[in-house]
Amino acid sequence: MESALDWHQAKALLEWYVELGVTDTVAEAPINRYEVTPEPAKPAAPAPTAANDAPPPAATPSATDWVAQAKAQAGAAADLDTLAETLRGFEGSPLRKGARSFVFADGNPAARVMVVGEGPGAEEDREGLPFVGRAGRLLDQMFAAIGLDRRSPDAQSAIYITNVVPWRPPGNRNPTADEIEMFTPFLLRHIELADPDVIVPMGNIALTALLGRQGITRLRGQWQTVLDRPAMPTFHPSFLLRNPVAKREAWADLLDIQAKLRDLA
Repeated sequence: MESALDWHQAKALLEWYVELGVTDTVAEAPINRYEVTPEPAKPAAPAPTAANDAPPPAATPSATDWVAQAKAQAGAAADLDTLAETLRGFEGSPLRKGARSFVFADGNPAARVMVVGEGPGAEEDREGLPFVGRAGRLLDQMFAAIGLDRRSPDAQSAIYITNVVPWRPPGNRNPTADEIEMFTPFLLRHIELADPDVIVPMGNIALTALLGRQGITRLRGQWQTVLDRPAMPTFHPSFLLRNPVAKREAWADLLDIQAKLRDLA
């Protein structure tokens, strides 16, 4: 059947699907996934002729403890470049197989403020940088209101941005608990190497990774401690885009961050 869409309409429709997070296509004919496919008969094993001829028990493969591997690999990274390459090559999560780009960080690594988000979205996956879509533009506006800019070469007026997860989850879903646990050792080492004065976890995923807690609405605006550094949990910009009324509370958090930076200086 010939499509009623011309080339330009089809291209616009495809781009719209990508923005919605569609990552898979379907076949023209439906697939009956409930149809039972008979398994081929397995040949019978020959009977042992004697007790000593019995086959040995099959060895059970040992499962890799990827969290332990993450802790070991992250702890061995002596600088941010090494940590980035180690994280890029980490094979513990299948997310890396379905994502387009590895998203490590953006901004000035020497900044006094380190912002921790959740994970890359569709635009971040295309560009390989965190917070570059609508949420990223709002984040830039939020911190510009207190005199901070990710592009600033001056550590005093800069921010440094990363995420809990460096690969985009399929369909922009939230990272699972296992994925958060697996990538948290890299995030903690990232904080140690960047050595910010203040940490800003944005949203529940960052809150879970850094504090082991949920409930950003309840905990935002309350100073916490992460690796002996003050941390101010606040709303994720994506949440603020859906709930503009919460911007007032986010502004109060930003003013607290600004005051903390003055106190620490």
